[in-house]
Amino acid sequence: QVQLVESGGGLVQAGGSLRLSCTASRRTFSTLPVGWFRPAPGKEREFVTAISWSGSSTYYGDSVKGRFTISRDNAKGTVYLQMNSLKPEDTAAYYCAAGGTAGLMMRPYYWGQGTQVTVSS
Repeated sequence: QVQLVESGGGLVQAGGSLRLSCTASRRTFSTLPVGWFRPAPGKEREFVTAISWSGSSTYYGDSVKGRFTISRDNAKGTVYLQMNSLKPEDTAAYYCAAGGTAGLMMRPYYWGQGTQVTVSS
């Protein structure tokens, strides 16, 4: 089993930036694709971004494309989400998740507990 822990959330004004981190309990995390998700009205989750196990491929939802950047450092067992030009509609709990196939239709099976991001006007 892989346990994931997110950090880096907080309160920021519109237009500001935050960097989220996701760290894993096992080295096998570095062999898995990782994604970031957030709850959305009317659905269980919204795809935000994902990265392949090696970091060579990345994917972004339309709502964050051009503003968010996902990266990973497998030596540290950490995945990062750099969020720039934040908007109030980005306010959500952000969850990292691992497993499955990286992409917009990703269905991960390991989940973290989430970190809250709040963007004020």
